[in-house]
Amino acid sequence: MDNQRTLLFAALAFISVLIWQAWQKDYVLPPLIDAPGATINGVAKDVPKASLGADLTRNIGAEALDGNKLANTISVITDVYKLEISSLGGSISQLDLTRYPKEKGDIETVRLLKNSESKTFVVESGLITQNGDDPSHHAIWVAKKDHYELLGNELRVPLVWNNGRGVTVTKTYLFTKGSYRVELETRIENSSASDWAAREYLQIKRNDYAEKKANSFIYTYTGGVLYTDEEKYQKIDFDDMQDENLSVKSTGGWAGMIQHYFGVAWVPEKENQYSYYTKALEGGFYVIGAYSPNKIVAAGEIKTINSVLFAGPKLQEQLVTTAPGLELMVDYGKLTIIAEPIFWLLSMFYDLVGNWGFAIIMVTFTIKALFYKLSEKSYKSMANMKIVQPRIVALKERYGDDKQQLNQAMMKLYKTEKINPLGGCLPILIQIPVFISLYWTLLESVELRQAPFALWIDNISAADPYFILPVIYGITMFLQQRLNPSPVDPMQKKMMQMLPIMFTGFFAFFPAGLVLYWIVNNVLTIVQQTVIMKKIEAEALRKSN
Repeated sequence: MDNQRTLLFAALAFISVLIWQAWQKDYVLPPLIDAPGATINGVAKDVPKASLGADLTRNIGAEALDGNKLANTISVITDVYKLEISSLGGSISQLDLTRYPKEKGDIETVRLLKNSESKTFVVESGLITQNGDDPSHHAIWVAKKDHYELLGNELRVPLVWNNGRGVTVTKTYLFTKGSYRVELETRIENSSASDWAAREYLQIKRNDYAEKKANSFIYTYTGGVLYTDEEKYQKIDFDDMQDENLSVKSTGGWAGMIQHYFGVAWVPEKENQYSYYTKALEGGFYVIGAYSPNKIVAAGEIKTINSVLFAGPKLQEQLVTTAPGLELMVDYGKLTIIAEPIFWLLSMFYDLVGNWGFAIIMVTFTIKALFYKLSEKSYKSMANMKIVQPRIVALKERYGDDKQQLNQAMMKLYKTEKINPLGGCLPILIQIPVFISLYWTLLESVELRQAPFALWIDNISAADPYFILPVIYGITMFLQQRLNPSPVDPMQKKMMQMLPIMFTGFFAFFPAGLVLYWIVNNVLTIVQQTVIMKKIEAEALRKSN
């Protein structure tokens, strides 16, 4: 096994993994049989059910069944949102992220939440009682105004439900300037003569619609996520929800749904135990959420429940301050422990230079410096292998197809020249987790979305429109190969010669920021290898004289 074979296998494995990931996503939408919130025999299918057989569903009255006709829309504008709240359920049925264009230079912004047949992604909340007296997301809520706008630092949007028998529930959304954290205050006022009990529930409903992707070669996770103190971070994709309903109790934690760059999560009261659940509904709808134990409000008593909704770009500085573990919505995969320090370093350089492209270059220099000594050993091994390459070719010609004699002669040569044929492999293998972590950091960080670099590259999260960077990458890869010993096997040699062409075509579809990293990395490698090669060649020449 030599270095060329290691590089070849690593390159082909990398391509195979990315292609496999790209085909994992099923873009065929399931047939839409029922609208979200549909009923069977008057019973809501999309509300949670308690464990131990206790049923939290209810019969929906005529008012709620005809709610679409009675409902009106409350519009809300903040400095980061333009959204709509339906009086049917008091749910956020549409939400635009006004600071994030859908495409670079577009006036149209990202619509994160929407309630339509083709795209359903909504957040719902409410209270469920045992007697059907429910201020749920099927009930009608009343707002004083039909339009609210943030003018100061905070905006409160209250919606009121009353059962006509002394119980009043006020659901208030609190928006804060510059924040994607929305506080939900549910105030229960019991003016009746008897106790009133209900469970709070918070849920996110979505169908498996396919967002238009700028790059079909890049696979990113879309689906449910759950965080509890006991199990920490878990992914629960739509297939998992289809297979079985989740039922987990935990004090603290959160439940959400994420997609590339953006996410939505409910964070219940951390002081109380909540039951986290998932459901797969007919028509291809999926629900993840949490519900509380019964909360008893005595006659004449007022109780308040405080929850938090996060809906927006996965900005790590906001995720960290919203809830423990919420920053894991940025899906770096299994190598998060490495990717997070890389992002911290990238952010530090961005704060210094104000350009994400230059920050990528600086991170590349830093990583290269950290692995300098390790890389040096690998390049020295390659240089020594290249020096003895003519003698290896001569041995192959001498022994022909006698593999046993050839291997024995090569091992004797390595021993005589004090060359370890595996010496260049280990340093490369050790660095692979760092390279993969950097790949996911550049791919997943919304901070880099649509960020400009320089000249014709005005969006480092999209492919180079003129394919200049991929061509430069291919040239640097070809030059780097020239510094390495050529494979003895003719077939392997041809495959290695094809790699620069293959990777040029492959990287033509990659985000420009990733290609930029590999170009800089290759250039630094060429410089380092050239210096080491000249030193070893000079030493070999000295010894021969």
